[in-house]
Amino acid sequence: MALKVAIIGAGPAGCALARLLQQSGQDIAVNIYESEASLDFRSQGGTLDLHVKTGQACLKAANLFPQFEEHARYDGEAMNICDKHLLSYIKQGASKPGSWTSTGRPEIDRPKLRELLYNSLAPGTVKWSHKLTFISPPASSSPNSKPILDFSNAPDAMDFDLIVGADGAFSRVRPYLSDTQPFYSGIAGHAFRIPNAETEHPELYTLANRGSLFSFSDGRSIMAQYMGDGSLNCATWAVRPATWKDEGWDVHDPKAVKERVRQEYADWDPRLVAFTQAAEEGPGGVVPRDLFMLPIGHEWEHRKGVTLIGDAAHVCTPFAGEGVNLALEDAMKISNAIVAAAAETGDEEARREVLDKKVKEFEKDMFVRAKATAQMTWDMMNAMYMVPGAPRDGIEKYIITAVEGEMGWWLTRLLLKPLVYAYFFVFKMIW
Repeated sequence: MALKVAIIGAGPAGCALARLLQQSGQDIAVNIYESEASLDFRSQGGTLDLHVKTGQACLKAANLFPQFEEHARYDGEAMNICDKHLLSYIKQGASKPGSWTSTGRPEIDRPKLRELLYNSLAPGTVKWSHKLTFISPPASSSPNSKPILDFSNAPDAMDFDLIVGADGAFSRVRPYLSDTQPFYSGIAGHAFRIPNAETEHPELYTLANRGSLFSFSDGRSIMAQYMGDGSLNCATWAVRPATWKDEGWDVHDPKAVKERVRQEYADWDPRLVAFTQAAEEGPGGVVPRDLFMLPIGHEWEHRKGVTLIGDAAHVCTPFAGEGVNLALEDAMKISNAIVAAAAETGDEEARREVLDKKVKEFEKDMFVRAKATAQMTWDMMNAMYMVPGAPRDGIEKYIITAVEGEMGWWLTRLLLKPLVYAYFFVFKMIW
């Protein structure tokens, strides 16, 4: 008899998990329940760089890497980290697949990644417009009694061997496992969109260099990232109180927002401020956002039949670029646990016990990985937004923190750290 798996949320992590299970060759029945009405119900965010050992490894395991490479943008590896005067501290040019200059982290638009994963699923896998309210515990202590999915606009669903919450920062699955909720990180701002950047705003297109530009100063930032559709996704972030939306100006009015940016960034290079002023003013053109995070090291006591992956388990701010990579790694690792349980011989109850053991092992591993990533993200955010004088003061720690996970502690501390500090000692003497 098939193992029955319910996934809550049709984002990249949820769709990746379903794909991995469906192509495993094991007898696994999987459904995804998604609150949104369709794949393109709302804007799906900006561009993502997938890392070799996590995001790319997941796509390879799902046999989707060739499709990914069709949309991967290696020129999107171009990056400029600068201050408010456009003084570059780190500048990397565009690359090509396999070139020695490539970081191996090509960009892909988040909507394209989600579409790629969704299109790989068996028809009917995703149940759209299913808004989960909460999960009810099993009705009895019987081995055949399982947690129940309570939907606000659809019949309840039950009889699943495993429910996986992949439903984002404000997960409706998480309360079944943990009372912890995301808290405001102290950073907020606006997202902006500039369509047709190359033809309508060539100077901004050139400055972004088909990649990413990150400028930091005074506890603030202006960012711009080139998208595969020719648009620029831009943002302003700043250290703000939780009540910043109640300061007497309309945070939803594009004209008011642009005026506020001109005031707050009055001493910034006008070319950077222009990324905000050129943004479209229609729906979705200018959007206020608060950045939330779960506590570093967030864990829960294991409960049979339910678990979490991705932002539902360990949401953090976007300043390390690790969120989707960690989520896809979660999907890959929990799929291995489910597939291993499905391959077990024996009666149905024995397989459930194996599944529960494997999921518990997965959670233990995920807690370690997520804590390390959350700490790295916090340290990188702190280096650019909380350190007075950043990026001039703090750039060394920012770089070392960013690469330590890839290089390892010993190589980073013994080899890279002295080189980074020596380089910027000379850099600061000149600039």
